[in-house]
Amino acid sequence: MEDTLINNPEQISERVRELRTVLELTTAECAEKLGVSEQQYRDYEANVESIPISSLYKLADLFGVDFTVLMTGEAPSMGAYSLVRAGHGAHVDRCPGYSFQALAYNFKGRTMEPMIVTLEPKEHPEDEAVLITHGGQEFNLVLEGAIKVVVGKREFVLNEGDSLYFDPRLPHGQRALEKTARFLTIIQKE
Repeated sequence: MEDTLINNPEQISERVRELRTVLELTTAECAEKLGVSEQQYRDYEANVESIPISSLYKLADLFGVDFTVLMTGEAPSMGAYSLVRAGHGAHVDRCPGYSFQALAYNFKGRTMEPMIVTLEPKEHPEDEAVLITHGGQEFNLVLEGAIKVVVGKREFVLNEGDSLYFDPRLPHGQRALEKTARFLTIIQKE
């Protein structure tokens, strides 16, 4: 897969730290916005711990920048359309086992974030998905393989072609079943 923009967590952490400093925000203010401890926020900026996608959205709002600025270091430039050819989205690995490819990263003022997510199976099949929460709404469509999705207290097994639309304010997470899986996720912003 050819990705036009390869981003590593260290670069994202550096951009977050630089923006916070320029805007004269404290680590305590940012931690409060994210609902994490100040030490955890400092770990994000130091790239000791990867910053979750949901936290990057909150930071982009706090900093008054587009999410793409945090991901790529560049502001989106397309206003009428944004064409992304197969395999050429903005790529970033945010947490172990997950790989995200942003498909609309270059569209200004977008209200939703479509991404292809590749999930690697857990080393130990009994391990469950890490649960997160964020605002907006979320849609998942399985493109390849099978995934287990947890939403609140419910669990769903989705196979190729299956989809799920849900409220991501509920704790949720996905994990691959048996082999690598790919799904399209579309996250509508709040």
